[in-house]
Amino acid sequence: MLIAGPILGRRRCAAVLGAVLTCSTVLAGPHPNAGGSTSAPSVPAPKLEWRPCVQGSPFDCATAGVPLDYGNPGGRRIELAVIKRKATGPGRRVGTLFFNPGGPGGPGTVQMPQNYASFPREVRERFDIVSWDPRGVGNSTAVNCFANPEEAAAWSAGKPVGVPVGAQQRASLIAAYRDLARRCERRDPELLRHVSTTETARDLDQLRRAVGEPQLTYLGISYGTILGATYANLFPGRVRAMVLDSNIDPQAWTNHASDTAPRSPTFPRMGSDRAAAAVLDRFLSLCGSATTAGCPFSAGGAQATRDKFDQLMRRLRARPVGAWTYGRTVADVVSGLYFVRPGWTDLAGRLQKLWQGQVPEAAPLPPAPPVPHPNPYLGEEQASAVLCGDSPNPRDPAVYPALEEAAASRASDAGRFWTWAAAACISWPAVAADRYRGPWNRPTAHVVLLVGTTYDPATPYADAQAMARELGDARLLTHEGYGHTALTNPSSCVQTYESRYFVDGTLPPAGTTCRQDKPPFPAPEPVGGIATGGGALAGEMPGVSPSHPRPA
Repeated sequence: MLIAGPILGRRRCAAVLGAVLTCSTVLAGPHPNAGGSTSAPSVPAPKLEWRPCVQGSPFDCATAGVPLDYGNPGGRRIELAVIKRKATGPGRRVGTLFFNPGGPGGPGTVQMPQNYASFPREVRERFDIVSWDPRGVGNSTAVNCFANPEEAAAWSAGKPVGVPVGAQQRASLIAAYRDLARRCERRDPELLRHVSTTETARDLDQLRRAVGEPQLTYLGISYGTILGATYANLFPGRVRAMVLDSNIDPQAWTNHASDTAPRSPTFPRMGSDRAAAAVLDRFLSLCGSATTAGCPFSAGGAQATRDKFDQLMRRLRARPVGAWTYGRTVADVVSGLYFVRPGWTDLAGRLQKLWQGQVPEAAPLPPAPPVPHPNPYLGEEQASAVLCGDSPNPRDPAVYPALEEAAASRASDAGRFWTWAAAACISWPAVAADRYRGPWNRPTAHVVLLVGTTYDPATPYADAQAMARELGDARLLTHEGYGHTALTNPSSCVQTYESRYFVDGTLPPAGTTCRQDKPPFPAPEPVGGIATGGGALAGEMPGVSPSHPRPA
């Protein structure tokens, strides 16, 4: 999402930018806004006192106070950590663009600075870019189910990483999440019920008011698309411009708003398993077509490289390489497909090391952004609180082995991974008090622009098509390429259309398709006039399909 990353891989994804009820839970009555009503008791807009995040930083930080429960605005208050980068074009500022980096659980105060250079140049020039750590996350009032970091690390070390292999590991994983649920329920059960997407959308509207914008300009990626769609349906008249990149199907997220127990977990419902399998197949095919200089894992051909990967997975199931078990490797592969350059080459290098029986080196973390707390606690419980509270998942652990095998039959290793990616929800102790479950088609003040990548390992292109059908007024821009989000796998064509849309509302023509700027692996040296870029296509918008854009 991110599914800044799935829950099982979210720490790594958070660093680079990239996952219901127990018998003892006591439920309150229906929340005043449970049906998705836009009406709520009046809440004063928070006052933001901006200061440089740290001395010399180009980013400004502030703290916003908001109600824990918008149905009871005079009750408990929580804090949101907020960050801003001012527009860089003197005298050309249009307004404020709000950014959510996905997750659920992505800390905007860290990920916006890390990804600032990925925003289109004109967007950086014309807009203040504001992000925040959503309620329950990171530097905001956060879900934290452990007394100290050592206790959290011990819990994490006590369960299998990624895909559990065999009955013993499955039992260990389920027991670990049952223990996490007990810890979370003891520490702050009230907070667990109030970290929903709906309440975060209300927070976003409060932040819009705090910066003085009459309408919202917004970019949400991955999970941020569900947040954006929720906002658009709670406050349809307040949408100025909204780009949703790497979309989640709202019906899959809500299990079609059904109160019946779901038959499959969130991510297989979304199609993440099939999507990741398709991207992995392309990764191996393209790797096999490259030299080992371009893709270290290449076996000299597409099928030979696929066979090599399958053999490596069988070997790891029988005998790990150091701490690199089959489960950890599959999780690393899926998350490694998110970022094409240099992510795919780096992933190929790790796979080749494992093939040679060597322990791969850990990927270096990106530089810490110039903010006061660049490494906030991001325990799994923060993403789980949002995902499990919002999106239904099967509660019976006994059904998961069969679900895993069914997913593996259609999506192989990726199917096993995505089956277990929301395992924390099996025993999660809370359901969100305020869940928005539709309708999704309320007419918005302005058309919403959707971006869908054709080979996305987390949020499949079909989900972007589904979002386009669900929203009251949306235009789908197809990103012909690989990886999770066009923001972090750039296309100059997509960026040009996004910039035009954000600045003055100009939409791409219906059915427009853009191409990624660079292929995943280094291309061979060009030979001949066509290969070197001459001919009839010269002068077209970078990456856009000319004349006959593919219907979206």
